Amino acid sequence: MNAVTVSPQFQIVIPQEVRDQVHLEAGQQMQVIAYNGRIELIPLQSPVHLRGFLKGIDTSVPREADRP
Repeated sequence: MNAVTVSPQFQIVIPQEVRDQVHLEAGQQMQVIAYNGRIELIPLQSPVHLRGFLKGIDTSVPREADRP
């Protein structure tokens, strides 16, 4: 388990192991969410990096009768 200490300016350092796992880079933006008493940091990705991540998804889903 990785533990961090909150500085007097409310800053933390993300451990190297975690940065490597999620491929964080210096200057990268993150979304901060408070959820069920915890803080989640979600790396933001540009739309270019998201291109093709749904490749091969099955789009044949049953539709409601009033939908084309």
